Amino acid sequence: MTSKATTPEEYIQKAPEERQEALKKLRKTIQQNLPKGFEEGMQYGMIGYYVPHSAYPAGYHCKPEEPLPFMSFASQKNSVNLYHSGIYANKKLHDWFVNEYPKHVKTKLDMGKSCVRFKKVENIPYGLIAELVQKMSMEEWISIYEENIKR
Repeated sequence: MTSKATTPEEYIQKAPEERQEALKKLRKTIQQNLPKGFEEGMQYGMIGYYVPHSAYPAGYHCKPEEPLPFMSFASQKNSVNLYHSGIYANKKLHDWFVNEYPKHVKTKLDMGKSCVRFKKVENIPYGLIAELVQKMSMEEWISIYEENIKR
């Protein structure tokens, strides 16, 4: 489910009412912990955090006119999903997250390659997400992207 919202505020406002507070809190958690250089905006119908063209002019290899995506979140049909490219591209970060998750949430981790799904908003581990967001700088992400993904 992608949104036609043009701003993060509009995206949250258009989300189901029972999810809006959780989305606001998730956004605030990310904003307060996002390393220097990343920017927030709408990307691919979700609230996204990316490397701006001013820092990485080449943009995203699949769509160079788009800034290089890093992470995003979305209110999907059955869950709130957090997408984090660093988890997908960096095994050490992935393993850290998988090991830390049970310390914060009692339910089983529902995770794809870069997607963490939260079927119940009360299970969103904001503290863990704050730590995750801090773990990769913009420069580190660009380096990993160029080494592993851009090939």
